[in-house]
Amino acid sequence: VNLESRGRGRLSGVVAAGALALFVVAGSGLIERLPLAALVGVMFMVVIATFEWASLRILRRMPRADVLVMLLVTLVTAISQNLALAVLLGVVVSALVFAWENAQRIRARHYVDAAGVKHYELYGPLFFGSVRAFADKFDVAQDPAEVVIDFRDSRVADMSALDALSKLTERYHRAGKTLHLRHLSPDCRILLGKAGALIEVNILEDPSYRVAGAEVAY
Repeated sequence: VNLESRGRGRLSGVVAAGALALFVVAGSGLIERLPLAALVGVMFMVVIATFEWASLRILRRMPRADVLVMLLVTLVTAISQNLALAVLLGVVVSALVFAWENAQRIRARHYVDAAGVKHYELYGPLFFGSVRAFADKFDVAQDPAEVVIDFRDSRVADMSALDALSKLTERYHRAGKTLHLRHLSPDCRILLGKAGALIEVNILEDPSYRVAGAEVAY
């Protein structure tokens, strides 16, 4: 509303905040005398002035998840008249959508080098939402005796990802094959240390991120 009234300087914001505080503290008695219909009209004008009407024109171009969250927050606010609850629900839905989209982004490119070693190059985050897709990308029975998983373009995000790596290592071990994990962080190397000689970590090229819940070595 302040911007719509051409108040663009710092002083305009201070004056608007001071006037609002003065009305609430000193003018509450006068505000109570205003007709309820007048207050409703003021609120309608505020809504009309602050609503982004241009968003309706680009509604079809927006991601469906964003449209769903916007409609959900609007409906919950209108039905429950609780804006805090609606915003909280919108945040939860947005987080779930983000996790689902990132779970679909994990990819793996594989090739066999001249020495007969098969390399898997991972792309995308490895976390609780993508562990199943991660496990399906490996053919333990058909892979050669030595396999390398490269995490240069990927990262281990949580304990579910570490558990998936541990289970995959055990699968290759039971098949009599050696699995090497490269470009893992030192924190991941500590948690996966129980795998012993089956794990090879390139410490010089490891990223410096930390994994939540992992044991930190100083």
